[in-house]
Amino acid sequence: MIRALSVLLTLLPLAARAETLTVATSFTVIADMARNVGGDLASVQSITPPGAEIHGYQPSPRDIIGIAEADLVLVNGLNLDAWANQFLDRLDDVPIVTVSEGIEPLPITGGDYDGLPNPHGWMALTSALIYVDNIARAMAEADPDNAQGYQANADAYKDRIAGVIGPLRDRALALPEDRRFLVTSEGAFSYLARDFGLTEMFLWPINAEGQGTPQQVRGLIDAMRETGAPVIFSESTVSDRPARSIAAETGADYGGILYVDSLSEADGPVPTYLDLLRVTSETILDSLEDE
Repeated sequence: MIRALSVLLTLLPLAARAETLTVATSFTVIADMARNVGGDLASVQSITPPGAEIHGYQPSPRDIIGIAEADLVLVNGLNLDAWANQFLDRLDDVPIVTVSEGIEPLPITGGDYDGLPNPHGWMALTSALIYVDNIARAMAEADPDNAQGYQANADAYKDRIAGVIGPLRDRALALPEDRRFLVTSEGAFSYLARDFGLTEMFLWPINAEGQGTPQQVRGLIDAMRETGAPVIFSESTVSDRPARSIAAETGADYGGILYVDSLSEADGPVPTYLDLLRVTSETILDSLEDE
């Protein structure tokens, strides 16, 4: 399958350059950021569809067509979308930009990926602003005539991001000490936990590894009992059964679904990155504030 997709990529004709910049991104969160920066000046397509599990994603022929027609490709980096490299390496004269460049990555803790950078940088305000700046810079370099427009869009978008996350962070910092725990299935919320002053605990460090093994479950049960962590959550792209089982075993509440790796369809709960930040943070805070 991989060989066939690679051949397809090399055989696709180059599309005639449109009036708008054509951008492909590795997943939906970056795509929405790029749409906000590009505005009417750019057309943006995500390789992965809404709701997809992006760790180890297997692209389809239709996904690859989107890459081949792009003037610019945006990837997260930090090993998250390395699955795309085998196709991106075959592109000629198409800039490929890593939007996480310049952030201060937190390490993954535990498992086979211990010590490697945690790739979920967009969940931190400071990192998200760097993502937006990198996207604006990449678009300006690919389309210099519209550089000022991209920068103006980026500045306005950064203000909106800060406006969403700032009040939520203030709520988190006001939580009592015994409620400041963020317990999830995947360790995808390290950046958010740091910014919100929460102690992070999780079942597995990253979705690329085994999920919900007996050792992972027992370890988290013991940690929650020791600390008194009151709530556990699961993520939208994985089963909620391990988290619900742990809640029942420890007497903690099951707080619901969090979104991190993938946006929803337009009629779903998190069709945009700002919705993802808002819904995820409010789900966490509503549960932790409810004693």
